[in-house]
Amino acid sequence: MWQEDNCNGVSGNLALFVSIKVTNMTNNDILKKLRVALSLRNDDILEILKLVNFNISKSELNALFRAEDHEKYMPCGDQILRNFLNGLVIHMRGPMEGKKSGDEVGE
Repeated sequence: MWQEDNCNGVSGNLALFVSIKVTNMTNNDILKKLRVALSLRNDDILEILKLVNFNISKSELNALFRAEDHEKYMPCGDQILRNFLNGLVIHMRGPMEGKKSGDEVGE
């Protein structure tokens, strides 16, 4: 809707009002979006979780991707998402190299 008046302290000849729906994303939503954005299959996600020694079964992983109203839906806890993100860093960058001699401060 276009309006020629001053809108909530915003000056100008025309103001555009846009309705923005704000929703909170759950950990499940974040995991789903990362899976799609990175083109990951469930097997890939399981391998990423194994990089940080975190194991879940395929059925548990499938439950994370179900609709919230499904009887087998399982909320993704912070621990699962945290371990997935840590594993994803290793998957994308490679394992962190150990300190080399001479890298110590004060030498």
